[in-house]
Amino acid sequence: MTHTPRGFDPNDSYDAPTTQYPRAADRTSGSAGEGATTGSQAGPDLVAPDAATGVEAPRAETPGTPVPAPEARQVTRAGMVWAAVACALVVLILLIAFILQNQEYVQVKFFGLTGSVPLGIALFIAAVGGGVLVAIAGAARIIQLRLAAHRQRAGRQSGAVARTR
Repeated sequence: MTHTPRGFDPNDSYDAPTTQYPRAADRTSGSAGEGATTGSQAGPDLVAPDAATGVEAPRAETPGTPVPAPEARQVTRAGMVWAAVACALVVLILLIAFILQNQEYVQVKFFGLTGSVPLGIALFIAAVGGGVLVAIAGAARIIQLRLAAHRQRAGRQSGAVARTR
C-alpha cells in the first residue's frame, strides 16, 4: 500500500519544524500530556522544557517578546596576552625542533670572518638579523610619521594663537 503525500501545514504538529526555542503560543497553551506548561505553572523568569526537544528555554515576559540572546564574550587584555604567549610557545617549540634536527656543522664566512656553526643555529641567527633590520626600518618610519604629525599640530596651534590676537 502506498502513502499519498500531503501538503505542508505549519499548524500540524507533525509538519511543524522543531526549534530550540518554541513559539510563545506553544509554551503557554496545550494539554499537560504534550508536555506544554501554562502561565500559572511557571513564571516569566522561570525555565520550562520544550516538549519536542526537551531543551529548557527561558520564557519571554509576553508572547510577542523574543528570548534574549546570550551575551557576547568580552575581549580583555589578559586574554590577548594569554593568546599571544600560547602562540609564541608553539613557535618556540617548532624552532627548537628545527634547530635540533639541523645540527650538522657548516662553514660560515662573513666579512672575512670564518667559522663553523650548526646549520640550525646559523639559520636562526640569519632570521633574527633580518628581523632586526625590519624593526629598525619600521622604527625609522614611525619616528618620521610622528615628527610630521607633531609639526602639523604645532602649525595648527600657532595659527590658532595668531588668529585670537
